[in-house]
Amino acid sequence: MNEDVSDGPVIQTTIGDDFVATIELCRPPNNFFSIELIVGIADALEQLDDDDRCRSAVICAQGKHFCAGADFSPGASTYATEDLYAAAVRIFRAQTPMVAAIQGAAIGGGLGLALSADFRVAAPEARFSANFARLGFHHGFGLSVTLPRLVGEQAAAELLFTGRRVKGDEAATLGLADRLVDLGDLQQVAHGLAREIAISAPLAVRSIRKTLRGDLADRVEAAVAHENTEQAWLRETTDFAEGNKAMAERREPDFKGE
Repeated sequence: MNEDVSDGPVIQTTIGDDFVATIELCRPPNNFFSIELIVGIADALEQLDDDDRCRSAVICAQGKHFCAGADFSPGASTYATEDLYAAAVRIFRAQTPMVAAIQGAAIGGGLGLALSADFRVAAPEARFSANFARLGFHHGFGLSVTLPRLVGEQAAAELLFTGRRVKGDEAATLGLADRLVDLGDLQQVAHGLAREIAISAPLAVRSIRKTLRGDLADRVEAAVAHENTEQAWLRETTDFAEGNKAMAERREPDFKGE
């Protein structure tokens, strides 16, 4: 497995002259899901909320993948913590409209991060997956709320039960992606959408966004508390150990239901 670059900041935040900020994940090629990453994004969004130079943001990633989920290499942590989920809730409570640019994998927690954005622009090469059941685990990051909100209850159940991967074109059909564009145009189109938002009256946009999202952050906060409880006991099962081992060895798991 290729290792992510570990030098330098985990994210970089810049603000352009057009009132569009860019939050870039800087652990290529995989940008693995971690508490450092999620806390960094939450901190950045809270700072942008209070910065008059910012009216919208693009979240994007260096390297091959947007966020390829947890790192299953030896010694790496493969599950979230209460502190991580507290940071996730902070992301949902942020006020700045956000466009996610998705290339490569948005898997597991990476999918949860992608769905925290208001819009997703994806390349055909993108792959979306809530792969938790394939690991013997319960999903997290508020996917109990965000996934059915976008694709409907039945489609969400199918994706969560099977953990299958959805490519960019199907993601656009399901509603996981709002725009499907060539990989070479991904950053430009995502920035263009964010700029369209930034041109609108900022107070009105935040007001409309607050109305449309309603109690989403509260629902996510309740969901992650339940998700974390379910993850805690499943983490102790032999199926979870087998799921992690199978993923690391790139083979089909042999679950026993215990």
